[in-house]
Amino acid sequence: MKTFYITTGVLALAALTFAQSSAPVATPTGTAVAPSAAAPADARISNSHIHLFTKDPEVQRHFWVDIMGATAAKMGSDRDAYTLPKVLVIVDKGNPTAGTEGSIVNHVGFRVRDMKDVLDKVASQHFTIQVVNPNKDNPTQAFLLGPDDIRIELLAGPKITTVSENHQVHFFTPDADAQQKWYVTNFGATPQALGKVKVANLPGVMLLFSPVDTPVTGTKGRALDHIGFEVKGLEDFTKTLEANGVKLDTPYRKVPQMDFAVAFLTDPWGTRIELTERSAPSPSAQSQKPPKP
Repeated sequence: MKTFYITTGVLALAALTFAQSSAPVATPTGTAVAPSAAAPADARISNSHIHLFTKDPEVQRHFWVDIMGATAAKMGSDRDAYTLPKVLVIVDKGNPTAGTEGSIVNHVGFRVRDMKDVLDKVASQHFTIQVVNPNKDNPTQAFLLGPDDIRIELLAGPKITTVSENHQVHFFTPDADAQQKWYVTNFGATPQALGKVKVANLPGVMLLFSPVDTPVTGTKGRALDHIGFEVKGLEDFTKTLEANGVKLDTPYRKVPQMDFAVAFLTDPWGTRIELTERSAPSPSAQSQKPPKP
């Protein structure tokens, strides 16, 4: 297995035109809902990454590389990165307080080219497969618990050209309408409705909001600590957020030696969010490591 060392500039994810397919979307009850196509949102804000904490980086490495087909890289001695189409998975060693179930982000979702092959590999690595729809002989949708109890949805994508690609972040929320509206208003996402499940589309990702009655907690400190978006014109964007009453946990700041800017906030339901603006680094930045959140 090859490991590559990458610089911050390489992590800049281009705004992607994200054409939605008819792959099923799962509700909290496991019912599959087929979304219709939605127009992509303004490409000023695009999907960037999910940031994980793990007790065992090697288990994460085997999962993302050997099962999901990601390309491994190092971002310094204690931070790993796994590249998949439309998302970067960043992994830090730590002691997460819990997995994703019970938090506002219940799971993340990926399309996979060969569902049966991926599920066989999942089983061989002794990860828990929770649900397979419609059945194990012809699976088109599955749920599993990955490393550190990160819940993951798999959707059949036989036409994709890679082992897997990013698809969704799925929120289980006390107010699906309000949370969808928040992302539409503040992030310029394109709204969509799938019955009770609400959707906010951004280039590279579907944000899905399923209503639940059970209490949920925020993401900070859990195995999935935060989600990330790349923003063109980040400084002006953060000023607009603040003018609209959105409080930043970490104000906009530049890291000049890396040609990198960052800000952090938490949505009203407890989802921690990193906003970045990156460009190609200078040669002096190539040995540097991005700041930790």
